[in-house]
Amino acid sequence: MTKPFDSDDDPAQVAAAKATAQQAAAQQDPLGEHDLIRAEAALIPGDPPVPRDAATLILYRNTPDGPRILMGCRSEGHDFMPNKYVFPGGRVDDEDALVPSLTELAAEQHERLSIGAQRATRAFPLTAIREMFEETGVIVGRTASGLGYVPAAWTDYYAQGAAPCLANFHFLGRAITPPMRHKRFDARFFIADADDALIDDRPPIDGRELADLRWFTLAEAAQLDLPNVTRFVISEVEARLVKQESAKPFYLYWAAEGHVRERIG
Repeated sequence: MTKPFDSDDDPAQVAAAKATAQQAAAQQDPLGEHDLIRAEAALIPGDPPVPRDAATLILYRNTPDGPRILMGCRSEGHDFMPNKYVFPGGRVDDEDALVPSLTELAAEQHERLSIGAQRATRAFPLTAIREMFEETGVIVGRTASGLGYVPAAWTDYYAQGAAPCLANFHFLGRAITPPMRHKRFDARFFIADADDALIDDRPPIDGRELADLRWFTLAEAAQLDLPNVTRFVISEVEARLVKQESAKPFYLYWAAEGHVRERIG
């Protein structure tokens, strides 16, 4: 159903790989997998962009058809993964760490998330909640009011009479965009049961960031136009929700030999 993790297949990288392959073919020197890794590494700029912290939330629902996950299609106007189906998420704002919450991360989740983090761990799941609301209109949290200072970016969320809850979040893993990309993110992925995490059953609403927002079965999701990192994350979701496997959070990053997959904690 899924294939191994590889870099996101954006048009610029695909075009560069094809050009390299055509050049090698002209020299009658076909490229194997390791040659392609070396060719891709040759695209790394001398001063690659610094990855920006980001967070993503995978909401799932258990149904008679199996787990369903909320995904949407990125607008073709995006210069990073346009027209790809992804989970809601986005860049961490410094003020996200200051947002009041009714509950915090469980101790084990906090401990694993803190490994390699350069900011307060609570900022990551709170970013995921904010981005979920901004991109889908869906509210992760509980009914509450009067919790104190609210950053400007959170005004609309709190106006719904809601407040975040982090106790039901599970840290799924971390992935850093390869250095040859024009935009790079150091993204933390979380997973939560929608029946427990959501304040109500309102449907997701398409917006400027994401369209065709739907609850897909894992089989349906596998047929979408996905970045390969998203395809890998779906395989991790399948392992936990369908195969009932217990695994530590994944860590995907780029090294001299190519893509590396490790486990955290």
